[in-house]
Amino acid sequence: MLDSLSATQKQQIDRFLDILLDVNKGMNLTAIRDKQEAYTRHVGDSLALLPILDASVQTAILKDPSQTPKIMDVGSGGGIPGIILAISRPEWQVTLLDTLGKRIDFVNEAAAALGLTNVVGLWARAEDAGKNLNGLKQREVYHVVTARAVAEMRVLAELCLPLARVDGFLVAYKGANPDEEIAAASMAITSMGGTLLRVVPVDSEAPGGSRTAVVIHKSAPTPSMYPRRAGLPNKRPL
Repeated sequence: MLDSLSATQKQQIDRFLDILLDVNKGMNLTAIRDKQEAYTRHVGDSLALLPILDASVQTAILKDPSQTPKIMDVGSGGGIPGIILAISRPEWQVTLLDTLGKRIDFVNEAAAALGLTNVVGLWARAEDAGKNLNGLKQREVYHVVTARAVAEMRVLAELCLPLARVDGFLVAYKGANPDEEIAAASMAITSMGGTLLRVVPVDSEAPGGSRTAVVIHKSAPTPSMYPRRAGLPNKRPL
């Protein structure tokens, strides 16, 4: 997938890794310290998700192809995959959400250094954003919501689906065998207005084998009682 990008995009990705690894010396943004490993584990992992995200975006904007696709990366941490997606798809508006203010400061500063105008860093809990608390106005806004290495599916459904607009999608990055996790999340997915569409193999290797992407369609509005208050989805998954 890296070969499909322009020279400028490749330079932006390379510069982002330099910034990430440099800042990481004094801030816990990633466990990876080696640039080549970062290319494999972060860049390769992020780009491998693009075909699934592309298809989801195209379906979500079908009724009005002229609109700007809005993507949210929940629990973006050091900007993975959000920054890589924003570089690769400059026509998307990518919001990176994290609960830690210093991480959001980092992604905003990195985006500015890279000249990215399609990145917004949002410091908030997903539960608060999904409830439009504190003037956030994020509920049912996004065409596609994605999450990588954030939580199990029962929790992800409640954190992410309220942020997706009706006819949008949640694309959750998972390991090689997510079937049990998905089965346990059936009630949570339905309760949030979601419908499981498919589990797609992803051309990227995780420690336990090939990765998968769980694709959930937002087929109905999320009931107003969800998401529950901050912390409850993790403490008491549906």
